[in-house]
Amino acid sequence: MRIIFSVFLIIIVFSCSGISEPKKIALSSDIAHDCMISNPRDSIPTDLYSIGNIVLSDQFPPFIKSLDVYGIKLIARDDISDEFMMNIAKTISEMFAIYNNTDQLLQRQVIENMYRYKTIIPLFYGEDWTIKSSEEQGWEQTNAVNSMCDIIMEDIPNQVMEVVEHILHHVTDIGLHFTLPDDWGLDPNSELYRVTNLAIGSGNYNISQYSDIGELDVRNRVILQEYAYWIIYTSWDLREKYGPIESEWSIMTREEFMSKEPVAFELFQNTIPKILSCPSDSMLNIFES
Repeated sequence: MRIIFSVFLIIIVFSCSGISEPKKIALSSDIAHDCMISNPRDSIPTDLYSIGNIVLSDQFPPFIKSLDVYGIKLIARDDISDEFMMNIAKTISEMFAIYNNTDQLLQRQVIENMYRYKTIIPLFYGEDWTIKSSEEQGWEQTNAVNSMCDIIMEDIPNQVMEVVEHILHHVTDIGLHFTLPDDWGLDPNSELYRVTNLAIGSGNYNISQYSDIGELDVRNRVILQEYAYWIIYTSWDLREKYGPIESEWSIMTREEFMSKEPVAFELFQNTIPKILSCPSDSMLNIFES
């Protein structure tokens, strides 16, 4: 039961923020690696850059179908449309597009690590992510042998943000964490940890809403995970287009980010363009239609 409660607690914290006054908290050095498996597999596919077919599968209960894409396995029940699954897969493929500035060796290492650590993203329809009591055993079984750092919900507000954010959580928590530990590691010695503390200190990143996550090490992992997402999402200049308007992160644009958090932007600029690219507007706008 490595992540079942921590993922749902994170969702509860976000959906209920504002109901009560959050406590003042700080980022500390106790960081959980709770959303990833500890024993990676040895074998990975020869073709890293492929989108598979949606297949019916009983390997990931309580989900019944899956789709492999660039080191990530999407899993879903039958209430998730095949079109939504394929559009997420295409978004992931655009993130890992190869351009002149792409470091293909480094990019391959990120994808390999996501395969190696069995990265999966469960998909849920709407905001009902309930696991029934009859499904708990299967859910725990799936969770125990795969790396899962969040979920993606279909047909909710801010759909583009929902998709991009939760893809990035898995790319940063697993792919970047294991490939570039000094830069993006979920570790108190990483550059991500340093720039997160700088953003907290400047007041641009308000972590008080995470106070309801009672496990200190899980809370710290989430704080780092969320800021890693904000660094990339803001540097891609997606927030003004796709939201959200209100959040724990005060900065709205790439230009503002460069000015107010230059060290974090430098972390982005030195690493991310070698590995990831912003999905196209034509791809993201599909989720808005």
